[in-house]
Amino acid sequence: MDIKSMKNYLYWLYCQFELITCSYLMEPWEKLLFYTFNITMLVMISYTAYIFIPVHISTAFQFFLHLLGNQYENTVSIVK
Repeated sequence: MDIKSMKNYLYWLYCQFELITCSYLMEPWEKLLFYTFNITMLVMISYTAYIFIPVHISTAFQFFLHLLGNQYENTVSIVK
């Protein structure tokens, strides 16, 4: 892919984003606040997903293993 066509494609995507969000109607300081808020929310959601989703998947996996009869061994059962 040509770099110039990639640049044009990214610019086209940016224009589409501005059209969808109607941010082309905003003043520069409003755009700054709007983009800052959106990027902050995206980063917070990504961080939360990165931290908590693996924990929930692990807990669900252990729960379903327990339902199927494969109990997770703990240190008390090993000592006995």
